[in-house]
Amino acid sequence: MAEIFGRLAGIISLIAFVPYIVSILRGKTKPNRATWWIWTVVGCMLAASYYLSGAKETIWVPVSYLVGPLATSLLSLKFGEGGWTRFDRWCLFGAGASLVLWLAFSSPLIALLINLFIDFLGALPTIRKVYFDQKSEDPIAWGLFFVGNTCNLFAIGSFDFAIVVYPIWMFLGSGAVAMLLLIPRKKCGIVDNNEIRDNG
Repeated sequence: MAEIFGRLAGIISLIAFVPYIVSILRGKTKPNRATWWIWTVVGCMLAASYYLSGAKETIWVPVSYLVGPLATSLLSLKFGEGGWTRFDRWCLFGAGASLVLWLAFSSPLIALLINLFIDFLGALPTIRKVYFDQKSEDPIAWGLFFVGNTCNLFAIGSFDFAIVVYPIWMFLGSGAVAMLLLIPRKKCGIVDNNEIRDNG
């Protein structure tokens, strides 16, 4: 069952990029360039370090989060928003440093933890963007991301720290964005900037 849930989670996570990319091409979604390029670089490191840390059934989501973000990053060059700040460059530097530490200590777990932290930092610009502009991201795509990461929790075959830390973070991270997108603003006490302009 763990293997089935793992493959299902990977398929759903990859499919989630289809409506997301369509939304970008239609001009409805403006991906943050820094976030998605950080996620692409970190995704490569995460997939490799997570696999070498012992992940098997839950590896399909990291693989999908390498392929999908790469496509999104390329589209963000033309359709995205945001520039490269010092914060963004430090995130990319941290990803490179994790590779050096991985090689120096022969520990994929060190690289995994560093890149999970960088992945968290890379998510902050998008979380902030969605908080202030609910219409800037595609709710269907993020809903599917959340469903895929939920399925991945059931794919955990070993409760070693190195195995469970990635699925838990992805569940919480995608859940935060999905919540901000799918829950009406008035119910969560947040005022939509677009609503203010419409009523102003």
